[in-house]
Amino acid sequence: MARIELKDVRKVYGGNIEAIKGVSLDIEDGEMIVLVGPSGCGKSTLLRMVAGLEGISSGEVTIADKRVNELEPAERDIAMVFQNYALYPHMTVRQNLAYGLRNRNTPKDEIDRRITEAARALEIEPFLERKPRQLSGGQRQRVAMGRAIVRKPAAFLFDEPLSNLDAKLRVQMRVEIRRLQRSLATTSIYVTHDQMEAMTLADRLVVLNAGRIEQVGTPIELYEKPATTFVATFIGSPSMNLMKLGNGAGWQMSPDARLPSSAATIGIRPEDIVIANGHAPGPVRADVQVAAVELVGAESYVHALTADASPVVFRVAGRSGIQIGDSMGLTADPSRFHLFDAAGRRV
Repeated sequence: MARIELKDVRKVYGGNIEAIKGVSLDIEDGEMIVLVGPSGCGKSTLLRMVAGLEGISSGEVTIADKRVNELEPAERDIAMVFQNYALYPHMTVRQNLAYGLRNRNTPKDEIDRRITEAARALEIEPFLERKPRQLSGGQRQRVAMGRAIVRKPAAFLFDEPLSNLDAKLRVQMRVEIRRLQRSLATTSIYVTHDQMEAMTLADRLVVLNAGRIEQVGTPIELYEKPATTFVATFIGSPSMNLMKLGNGAGWQMSPDARLPSSAATIGIRPEDIVIANGHAPGPVRADVQVAAVELVGAESYVHALTADASPVVFRVAGRSGIQIGDSMGLTADPSRFHLFDAAGRRV
């Protein structure tokens, strides 16, 4: 295990294109950190800087209290799992697992022991004599993980390892990755653009935006107390509804609504909006017309438009019977409001 520390890390391309803008982060022994954010936010670049695959323009990266800025990837005691598996096609699964250990002159009996342990943990024992082309995508990803596990590194680095798999297999594999990481207690950094993956895997989430950290915290902390409107709309599916105060055309505020003077935007999660019929009017209310209904099983997400054509999404039971074109009033519980100032920071 190893503690990983990033101190004011920056990455500049071409002298003036700053991809990573002063990131500082402490990752504890055995912790699973997930870097999440939209495409181009710098999450993969940051991971590759820790791995040694990208140079560091300034700042410092330490692994197990050792500065690694100038070390080659092979000298950093890390193992990386890529989305494209990176398996040797001419080798069997057993040979792929053993390759890195042989290069380190690991004794044969130790190699065999580690391969047996990893194959059992990953349930790939029946495939040890097969070539990668004879395996499914999920089986190949298990082999890629096994190759990382047998090395017993100080840290695992995962670069969107599940993005090539179908939806059902992604769910299975993320459960498997979380189970293995907890049982091995190996410090891990995981990169994904999939927020569901991020929420289910992370001990702590790091939300990146344009090369900067927007917020760090547990998944539930980021969901319930987003620090910015960016985090509020990025974490959660469907996104949080945001409404500007004072426009009056879509959502109406009751005269007795008491909000901080610094509040400029109200955020409301889809599950915190209710149809006004049978409910006492809340401090905010909107009359909407339904534009689309997404049935996702036991529940549906209703997409509607307010009088000024502002979009709003709310959640109802799957058999609600709501149809496109229906008109209705909406209200919300003020205790569930998220308030942000004019700069988009949480109030």
